[in-house]
Amino acid sequence: MKRVLVVWVMLVFAICAAADAKKAQVSTKPLPTTTPRVNSARAMQYTREVTAIGNRQIGSPGHKKTEDYIREHLKGDNVEEDVFTAQTPVGAISCRNFIAKYPGTKDGIIVISGHYDTNYGLKNYVGANDGGSSTALLLELANQFRGKKLEGYSVWLVWFDAEEAVKDWTATDGLYGSRHLANKWRQAGLLTKIKAHMLLDMIGDADLNVDRETNSTSWLQDLVYQAATKLGYQSYFFGRSLAIDDDHIPFVQLGVPSVDIIDMNYGPGDSYHHTPKDTIDKVSAKSLGIVGDTVLQTVQMLNKN
Repeated sequence: MKRVLVVWVMLVFAICAAADAKKAQVSTKPLPTTTPRVNSARAMQYTREVTAIGNRQIGSPGHKKTEDYIREHLKGDNVEEDVFTAQTPVGAISCRNFIAKYPGTKDGIIVISGHYDTNYGLKNYVGANDGGSSTALLLELANQFRGKKLEGYSVWLVWFDAEEAVKDWTATDGLYGSRHLANKWRQAGLLTKIKAHMLLDMIGDADLNVDRETNSTSWLQDLVYQAATKLGYQSYFFGRSLAIDDDHIPFVQLGVPSVDIIDMNYGPGDSYHHTPKDTIDKVSAKSLGIVGDTVLQTVQMLNKN
């Protein structure tokens, strides 16, 4: 009996070992083809091209070139150009939000947004990460939604204008585009149709560490983290918590579930942020891919709710 018991124990160990080996083998397989993916190399190329335009502050020639660039890449899509006048400390300035709409089969809208302007009055500034990366990744996301009948909620991609302050950051100097659009959609009765709003900002940092932004909607943050975890990206998310004023705030204040996907620690001690050091060499295709894939996975998970 003792020998039989030993053999039986050995057999059990062998079966368990085989099961563990099988699990390990499964875990190393590529993700299923149904797992949505962005083209990170293409997103990086878009970032290079936007950055090469140079300074893109509102009212500048570079700003106009960026608008033309966005227009060209969205040609043939259902695009609304939301033109408005921002009352700034330096006077009235014409601004423009872009909204690309991709219809779905379910009643409701998922909004994914970012801003395309750069700092006002900051010389020799190209904003590769701050403004460039979000503009580019939204264009790559458009490639993923274009020409399809989305099996789920409609997706609206928004390029906000005039996110940056013109003089000093205050409740009225900054977030011009998002404040305008949130109020416009409130008046039109659209806000109740928005199931989730994901804001992308400064997401190209080669040393990516997305912050848990404490003004954001908790359940939506949790869903983003679940999506990142499913893809194996959880180590890039939510290692630090802090409150940030950003383009999601006007929507949060009006009750729209919103999350700011942002890495605010840009460079050692945040030393690249809003400085001429915010250049294309500080941005990586890998970071754009991590954020883009996580956003697509979150959309997929939202559609299951």
